[in-house]
Amino acid sequence: MTDPDTGTGTDADDLTFPMATLDIEPWPDPVIDQLGHDPRSAYVERFWLGLLGPSTVLLLRRLADDLDANPSGFTLDLADTARSLGVGTRGGRHSPFMRTVERVCRFGAGQWRSADTLAVRRNLAPLTRGQIARLSPTLQTQHLHWVEQPSPRQEVLHMKERARGLALSLLDLGEDLATVERQLHRWKFHPAIAYEAVRWASDRRATAGPLPGSGLDPEHDRPRVAAPAGHHVGHGGG
Repeated sequence: MTDPDTGTGTDADDLTFPMATLDIEPWPDPVIDQLGHDPRSAYVERFWLGLLGPSTVLLLRRLADDLDANPSGFTLDLADTARSLGVGTRGGRHSPFMRTVERVCRFGAGQWRSADTLAVRRNLAPLTRGQIARLSPTLQTQHLHWVEQPSPRQEVLHMKERARGLALSLLDLGEDLATVERQLHRWKFHPAIAYEAVRWASDRRATAGPLPGSGLDPEHDRPRVAAPAGHHVGHGGG
């Protein structure tokens, strides 16, 4: 048989994939699921792309979309997926598309469970030290700055924790809920965070009472609250 694109002879059996479909199932990992990066994220596009290659990143993004829609797993049509990624179907077991699938496994994002079942991670792990060393000097510098910056999620969790502690201390000072919430607004906490913190502190105080380490002054048996730097505590609900 002659390949119409190249004019060279080909083995007909080598022009088809080893299977028509592939069963995809999620591969959960509590650490990578928490600390890793979604294949559709800017981190993967900037730092993983040069290591994985465009077709592998595109495949992982496609699989992530399909896992969002089918969390327990789904069946992937190989020929249709290969065409949609622009890698074609020619080559059979050694086709560009099957090599793309193998790269998913080689870099720890997938694992063969059987001849026709592939488990796929929802997130890609952060780059290792060795992988970072393979980046260009510019990307290495960008990666250093990236990991030094706290993630938005970490910042929100920190703000929520701080707002809760301040709200609890203000309630122990005898302030009412409305006054506490206004005070948190003065300290520039987001209204949603302030609202949640006041409700949390109110529930905590009602069920547990003053807790050890909540800011009680042992000399005067009165609670104390330390305002954020550059601010003072306003009383009387003004």
